[in-house]
Amino acid sequence: MALNADVSFTWLGHGTWKVRSAKGKEVLIDPWVMNNPVTPDKLKMVDKCDLMLITHGHFDHIHDAVEIARRTKPTIVCNHEISVWLGSKGLDGEKIIGGNQGGTIDADGIQVTLVHAEHSCGITDNGGIVYGGQACGFVIEFENGFSIYFAGDTDVFGDMAVIAELGKFDAAFLPIGGFYTMGPERAAKAVSLLGVKTVIPMHFGTFPILAGRPDQLQELVGNGVKVLDIKPGDTV
Repeated sequence: MALNADVSFTWLGHGTWKVRSAKGKEVLIDPWVMNNPVTPDKLKMVDKCDLMLITHGHFDHIHDAVEIARRTKPTIVCNHEISVWLGSKGLDGEKIIGGNQGGTIDADGIQVTLVHAEHSCGITDNGGIVYGGQACGFVIEFENGFSIYFAGDTDVFGDMAVIAELGKFDAAFLPIGGFYTMGPERAAKAVSLLGVKTVIPMHFGTFPILAGRPDQLQELVGNGVKVLDIKPGDTV
């Protein structure tokens, strides 16, 4: 199932996505590929990245950000604290845009709004934890007007209804694995709050503890919502 004729989304596994925008920009969300156990080998090398989006600082969402950014020199959108940390690693500060929740950033025609996520955000660095600000999700509007809600890592929270009211997106990318994020039952409540009709599940199946499955969510939300049943490497 193609979500949109002009925008494609390839799941690299876990919470990592490669997106080709309506105008051909290569977008990478939450880069964890090289030691990601479920990323297909043919997709581990990222040769081009025009825009990198980072929801939070946990290793499974930021692990390859610095290495990929050094090679491909993308614009990076993240929260302020992560932007400072990335700058401390020698990346070009003029290419890093540190925003905060509620703000919208125009990334060369792609509108990225940072929104709340119910999750922690510490960055593992030099054997310790560096403060990484607050985890976020994104509402992303591509150049052709197609828009998604990318929740990042989160539990369900009541203000998802406000995000939907303000965002008016076409599809929602939601974590469903459980343990570190919401599982299928709580994700079903999120679907209800968001009022969305197309859901792309993520952050499941990487490890045994991330046991939530798309079919479980589909059963809970019923036939009025389409939950895509995907595997790493699939493009939608």
